[in-house]
Amino acid sequence: MPRIINAQKLVRTVALALLIGSAAMAQEAGTLIIQNDRGGAIGARLIAIAQANSSRTRIELRGRICYSSCTLYLGADDICVSPDTVFGFHGPSRNGRPLPDAEFEHWSQIMAAQYRAPLRDWFLKTARHRITGYYRLTGAQLVAMGYAPC
Repeated sequence: MPRIINAQKLVRTVALALLIGSAAMAQEAGTLIIQNDRGGAIGARLIAIAQANSSRTRIELRGRICYSSCTLYLGADDICVSPDTVFGFHGPSRNGRPLPDAEFEHWSQIMAAQYRAPLRDWFLKTARHRITGYYRLTGAQLVAMGYAPC
């Protein structure tokens, strides 16, 4: 049975959507739908994920794309992915510029902690080393790695 999210939580979710950036978000009873999201700040994403987890909100990643920090939603407790969505992965940077080694390692580990194995292992071995552009995986590939389909 879907859980109803109260108005205060809905206002916080909308505020987070504005904070996060260009994500197209829709709120249904107990479900947050993320569509065509090109990314944003890691910290803002982690806050949104923590909020969704604490309110037991289901997150559905749909639409054409989920790039950059949008992929961190894969760390949510109740997540599903559309097999047709393309997910774009790259390593942490500061406005597209490389980070100092210690910072790069720190943020790479934070990002990787949001992914399940084998995605986490692939990210640490391969994707985090790309700073510009994306390594792309489809939702179908993520489903094959153990993520639930929407």
